[in-house]
Amino acid sequence: MCHGLRLGIVTALRQYRPVSREGQALPKRALIERRPWLVASLVAGVSYWLAAKGQVPGLWLILWKGAGVALLAAYAWAHHPSRNAHLIAVVMAFGAVGDMVLEVNFTGGAVAFLLGHLAAISLYVKFRRERPASSQKAAAVTTLLAVPLVSYQLTGKTDVALYALSLSGMAAAAWLSSFPRYRVGLGAMMFVTSDLLIFARMGPLAKSALPDLLIWPLYYFGQFLICTGVIASLRAKGEFSPRPGA
Repeated sequence: MCHGLRLGIVTALRQYRPVSREGQALPKRALIERRPWLVASLVAGVSYWLAAKGQVPGLWLILWKGAGVALLAAYAWAHHPSRNAHLIAVVMAFGAVGDMVLEVNFTGGAVAFLLGHLAAISLYVKFRRERPASSQKAAAVTTLLAVPLVSYQLTGKTDVALYALSLSGMAAAAWLSSFPRYRVGLGAMMFVTSDLLIFARMGPLAKSALPDLLIWPLYYFGQFLICTGVIASLRAKGEFSPRPGA
């Protein structure tokens, strides 16, 4: 997991090539100018994890929490002229809203995340892998069924299990999509692990320090890998290239 995360971050910061709205590759200077979207997201995401342990006033901390994934949404939307790129931006936007609303209303935050999962599923299904291996299908089905069951066992709450079904559906669809598993698939599984730790904190790990230590980095870097992995894959598929006759 660590290797995939490190590779995903390095690749996103060093190898992507933004394009103009006309689909033309931007020059090197423009590449440098566009990198701050991802760098700013990383700074916001990592620094929030540290700030959350300090004495930052509540409202500012909530905004800080939402900034990391909101900047991913801005990166995906602003510089990639494609409906599919904009769809992953919407997924990230729902995530950022969920991050903030979760701090004041748990149910409201869960609804935002659920909507993001449904949007992500629609994207992943559109780019489903043509001939997934039997082991890949088995992993997806296991994820789809096991995550809601484990979530219910951890919390004893039906509404949590229903939300977890959208979460597991998102992860299973990502796993079976044609997007790279070492980035998008891994990121989705990190998201699942983060949420399971949240549910565990509501039950058997209520007195453990482990959830507070791992929930945020697993979630944020999972989102980072999903967003940059989708954008890189769409670029490789030629979505940002000029259309013939355009």
